[in-house]
Amino acid sequence: MTRKTLSIEINGQVRAAEVDPRLTLADLLRHEFDLTGTHLGCEHGVCGACTVLLDGRSVRSCLMFAVQADGKKVTTVEGLGGDANGLSVLQRAFREHHALQCGFCTPGMLATLTELLIDNPDPTEGEVREVITGNLCRCTGYAGIVSAALDAARRIRAGEI
Repeated sequence: MTRKTLSIEINGQVRAAEVDPRLTLADLLRHEFDLTGTHLGCEHGVCGACTVLLDGRSVRSCLMFAVQADGKKVTTVEGLGGDANGLSVLQRAFREHHALQCGFCTPGMLATLTELLIDNPDPTEGEVREVITGNLCRCTGYAGIVSAALDAARRIRAGEI
């Protein structure tokens, strides 16, 4: 099989790799670039644990070939941080609202909700719940996640980024 050379901006840094065309984006991130915050759960695109942002849009990295990301911008959970402690307003809200327990779903939840808050800085509870329906969490019952998303939205609107 002919390997392909690609160049991807990952978390603000241009990275190059030579890959087999069948390599998934999730495996590239985890194994080639050691970005293990991208979790692999079902590897069928159902659980949402592998969700990353591709040019600002959430994608299931387990369903996407790495070569499809050539020339694009990928943001993983490691690239979402923003303040002096390396946390975005959404990540801080997750911490404060106890929106995680085991943490396995958290990177995908954060990527999914980051996209929502960019597109809609004033979501309703129903809109938050709808957007996270593609991300499975077995620990939290989602209440803390929804509260964190709504609080982060409020903070963003107030300029507390």
